[in-house]
Amino acid sequence: MRLLRLVAPFRWWIVLAALLGFATVGSSIGLMATSAYIIAKAALHPPLADLQVAIVGVRFFGLARGVFRYLERYVSHQVTFRLLARLRVWFYRAIEPLAPARLVDRHSGDLLSRILADIGSLEQFYVRVIAPPAVAGLTLALTVWLMGRFSGRLAASAGLMLLLAGLGLPWLTRRLGRGVGQALTETRARLSAALVDTVQGAADLLLSGQEAGQRQKTDRLGRELAHWQARETALSGFHTALAEMLVDWTALVILLVAIPQVNRGALDGVYLALLVLAAMSAFEAVLPLPEAWQNLEASLTAARRLFELVDAPPAVADPPEPLPPPARFDLSVRGLTFRYRPGEPPALQEVSFRLAEGAKIALVGPSGAGKSTLLHLLLRFWEVEQGQIRLGGSDLRRYRAEDVRRVMALVSQQTHLFNGTIRDNLRLARPTATEAELAAAVQKAQLDAFIQSLPDGYDTWIGEQGVRLSGGERQRVAVARALLQNAPILLLDEPTANLDPDTEQALLETIFDALADRSILMATHRLVGMDRMDEILVLRQGRIVERGRHVDLLEADGLYRFLWERRF
Repeated sequence: MRLLRLVAPFRWWIVLAALLGFATVGSSIGLMATSAYIIAKAALHPPLADLQVAIVGVRFFGLARGVFRYLERYVSHQVTFRLLARLRVWFYRAIEPLAPARLVDRHSGDLLSRILADIGSLEQFYVRVIAPPAVAGLTLALTVWLMGRFSGRLAASAGLMLLLAGLGLPWLTRRLGRGVGQALTETRARLSAALVDTVQGAADLLLSGQEAGQRQKTDRLGRELAHWQARETALSGFHTALAEMLVDWTALVILLVAIPQVNRGALDGVYLALLVLAAMSAFEAVLPLPEAWQNLEASLTAARRLFELVDAPPAVADPPEPLPPPARFDLSVRGLTFRYRPGEPPALQEVSFRLAEGAKIALVGPSGAGKSTLLHLLLRFWEVEQGQIRLGGSDLRRYRAEDVRRVMALVSQQTHLFNGTIRDNLRLARPTATEAELAAAVQKAQLDAFIQSLPDGYDTWIGEQGVRLSGGERQRVAVARALLQNAPILLLDEPTANLDPDTEQALLETIFDALADRSILMATHRLVGMDRMDEILVLRQGRIVERGRHVDLLEADGLYRFLWERRF
């Protein structure tokens, strides 16, 4: 029922496609029946006037069949493409609130398979599972009515053979192919995940000498997929052969029933060919039904995989009556404790501090101290377990997550750059930004000279993840994007990781100079620029163990001084 609700906006289009499909099959039956009648009648050398109606019928049904087929294909393809677009948007909107908390353990290849292959399977459900039974049912009624005009036994015989093909064959196909559709869907998903791993990790696999093992894994999954595809093809060939046999048996049954009636004079012999060809033509509607059963299993498996994600509750829910966006931008954290999963050691314990408007605070400590976790909680990627975060004097949970993220810009060591131009990547922060605003942000990020040196300037294609840029250039693009967002609070998560000391110092100077009027909270284990911080919070195992200014912490001879002395 949930699958049917998704198609509700297109239900009348699907009904129209089914009716056009029935009209196409009906025209085929009419064409074969009138053609057979003309041939049989003409053998008796009647006056030409006796054939006029049948001749007009042949012309009408011949033209109508082509027109109805074209319209049916046009409507069904329109429905298919619009439905695919709607399903992908529906799925994206459903999983967007799950990121990153609910998707952190999901494989990117598996998500890609669900978005592309599984949603593609649902398209098969609507077009090749729902419509064919409707067309077959209408065709069965038409055939039984047509045969009943001549004889009740003929109607019963034709109806029985069509039911055998329309119900018996799909039942047999489902019995023989049980599990094939599910195995195909799941194997295709695992192969997609393996291929994504292979492509994304190609360099590391080559350097570590593990490319052979990864290739063997993908080859094994490829062979497994080919096995299930071969099973599906064999099953399709089997039911196609049986269906063709049933068509021939139907012709034989109609002859066995009709010939005695012709001999008794109960039926005019000229209709014999008409009845046989009409019954055989009706099979055009029932032959797709076994394949519909095969598609049904694959579609249901795909639907289960999609609904598994869609039904997952988001880690963070917006309040039923949210506050308007904040007018003040001071941050206050009180007694904050957080675990990623119940039973795990806390990632943060009793963390408290205040970030005044325009202030600059550094979060320092060894890897795993909880610095990035704290930034993610401020952005409402996860829900606070214990304690409170206040923004502008109000609990952060009383704002919509979207409003919170509009007042906080994040520059991280893993800033994602899309496979597009520099202009496209900058405008992610503000799609309506003018050329003057782009130029101002780029100049503040000290990226203008680099862009001007490029032949295509802002329209330079930077490749996936900004592969054509250096590490410093990628981070400067991220800083320019944060400037365009014009958020009053800037969160920096290891913004200078993997940069050489000179580039690191220059980038931090750029950030501090360009964002002198903004609040800055910087998480880092590289103690560069600490003398420009209003306060430094030293974290270890999720707790603040020291706090103060740079000079004071050096004199305290604690963990901060130890980290400072190790920085070289």
